[in-house]
Amino acid sequence: MSTPTVKGNLRFTRLRLENWRNFTEVDVSLQKRAFLVGPNASGKSNLLDSFRFLNDVVSVGGGFQEAVRNRGGVSQLRSLSARRYPNIALQVRVGTEEEPHLWEYELRFAQDNQGRPIIKKERVVHSGVEIVSRPTPDDAEDPVRLTQTYLEQVNSNKNFRGVADFFDSTRYIHIVPQLIRDPERSVGRTDDPYGGDFLERLARTQEKTRKSRLRRITEALAFAVPQLEKLELDRDERGTPHLRGKYAHWRPQGAWQDENLFSDGTLRLFGLLWALLDGAGPLLLEEPELQLHPEVVRYLPQMFARTQRGRQGRQILLSTHSPELLRDEGIGLDEVLLLEPSREGTTVHLLEEYTEISRLLDAGIPLDEAIVPRTRPENVQLLTLFD
Repeated sequence: MSTPTVKGNLRFTRLRLENWRNFTEVDVSLQKRAFLVGPNASGKSNLLDSFRFLNDVVSVGGGFQEAVRNRGGVSQLRSLSARRYPNIALQVRVGTEEEPHLWEYELRFAQDNQGRPIIKKERVVHSGVEIVSRPTPDDAEDPVRLTQTYLEQVNSNKNFRGVADFFDSTRYIHIVPQLIRDPERSVGRTDDPYGGDFLERLARTQEKTRKSRLRRITEALAFAVPQLEKLELDRDERGTPHLRGKYAHWRPQGAWQDENLFSDGTLRLFGLLWALLDGAGPLLLEEPELQLHPEVVRYLPQMFARTQRGRQGRQILLSTHSPELLRDEGIGLDEVLLLEPSREGTTVHLLEEYTEISRLLDAGIPLDEAIVPRTRPENVQLLTLFD
């Protein structure tokens, strides 16, 4: 059996977590867009990190052991609210619009007496038929086998390699403008989600594709940065790539500037637009509104929706604190995940499960105003007493 051909882009359609960081239990369905909202330290980044974890398991140079080690080990991953020492579990469903339950992947793990991450259960289901179930009799005879997933092994994932490839296509982007400007940004960095090698990645992109994307981004940026007329990639005498922008100026030929003179907001927005065009797998974004003008932020959801109607149609999962971003009337209640922390761990529910929020919206209250009371930290006004 080999991985079957799939019509349409794959996406995550459901997420289940047990004892993962802030969460003792999560079970939510996912649309093509998902907006994660909640107070500070409620676990929005940690929820996104569950998808990054699966990506790390299958990535070159990664693997199950490395993915756990990079997160501080099992003891750091296990929820503080968990009772005793239970297993940590991630379970995702993957499918298309037509077949939302095409694949299911489940991984449960703990640590052995030597402190090594050890697989307690690995399971793969395709169209309702279980095709992988571990531990196997061979695993029982040789427990060291349970230090690696079938997911990461090319000789074991042949029948579900499409799932591994899908996890590998997931991208997390959180551009830090200062890293893009750093002249030593690319030293020792590869696919840095914070932008350390961002311009190197642009330079490695096929020239025709790069020019096409830069043209499209220039057209979009013209609404946020009206003086910007052109973008191009150039290299200095040392071969270091630079992003150059031509700005309208009193001089007839305009004025050119490189990334060192771009504003933080311009670089952040450029990175966001490039990320939307670069790849077809799920895109994970943390607070894309940072350093952007509120009027620009208001139109981000529509921009995401437009790219999803295109050829790629990639899934976008993002966290946000921005009322402006949530003010878009096109956001559905099944697209917003509300995180609410408690002593027993953070709960995660779709807004459509809250009848009181539906009533507020029916009464004409904007979505952002309906959510704010549930995301505002308790007693936040006491910060004014700081002395």
